[in-house]
Amino acid sequence: MQAVRWGILGASKFARQHMGPAIHAAKGAELAALATSDPAKADPFLAFCPGLAVHQGYEALLADDSIDAVYIPLPNHMHVEWTLKALAAGKHVLCEKPITLEEPEFDQLIAARDAAGKLAAEGYMIVHHPQWQRAREMVQGGAIGTLRHVTGAFSFDNRTDVDNIRNKADTGGGGLRDIGVYVFGSARYVIGAEPETVTARIDWENGIDTFADVQAQFGDVTYSAYVSIRMHPYQEMCFHGTSGVIRLTAPFNAGVFGEARIEWHKPGLEIEEFRFPADNHYVHQVEAFSASARDGVAYACPLEFSRGTQRMMDMAIVAGRSEGG
Repeated sequence: MQAVRWGILGASKFARQHMGPAIHAAKGAELAALATSDPAKADPFLAFCPGLAVHQGYEALLADDSIDAVYIPLPNHMHVEWTLKALAAGKHVLCEKPITLEEPEFDQLIAARDAAGKLAAEGYMIVHHPQWQRAREMVQGGAIGTLRHVTGAFSFDNRTDVDNIRNKADTGGGGLRDIGVYVFGSARYVIGAEPETVTARIDWENGIDTFADVQAQFGDVTYSAYVSIRMHPYQEMCFHGTSGVIRLTAPFNAGVFGEARIEWHKPGLEIEEFRFPADNHYVHQVEAFSASARDGVAYACPLEFSRGTQRMMDMAIVAGRSEGG
């Protein structure tokens, strides 16, 4: 099996701590290059990947014919621009979420993907984790009877990190764009449907949302979730049916927030647990992307799926602004 050779555009903290090591560890993938304007930022990458080629600037990496795929961890407002440039350079592209800031921007991404004949996708790693694959199978397979209600929560507090791009409107910051994609996209993934209506109450601070309480209707299934970048760290997703509940206790930062675990609440107040202590969803994501790029294997998170999540996010933002934000 020929390995897909990867390059990373930008030496971000997330790339250094999570995606760089994941690409390096993944089967069928080879971390081969990094682009950064500051050579010192390459040192932590070279520590775990000594043979890494370091390019001075993003364009130089895109011009490297030995690179098959690029991972883009740049600030949100740069995602569309560099995804399009990478596709034009003949690279497969895995771009951090949110890959766009508004749903209509997917038109040009999908057109560019199709014209290039390459794989382009948003870095939405949770759909590659077996806990989410199991949860989807259980809910859609009737393990909790008829699904009636979904609840979600995701929060952390970064108010003191004033220079963080998540706290800046001009870099596409805010809680919804950073973590709203998880409570929205995971529900869509499990339910297998799109929301018909979305309402929201949002707290705004210097042009970014710091708390969003969102309700939605997926046919007969009701939905309620909140995200915040000004609250104590917490995360949870629950799928409540007529004869049971599926609860994920570390749905989004499995292995960091806690062990990936599904609680299956059954009739008679019985609870059965499924644990996933060894799975790294970033590694699973890279392996799935590489297989799809190399062999054309169907990919779990195509741009069309991510477009639906962005549409739901846009609906929440519009609803939150109409409530006086």
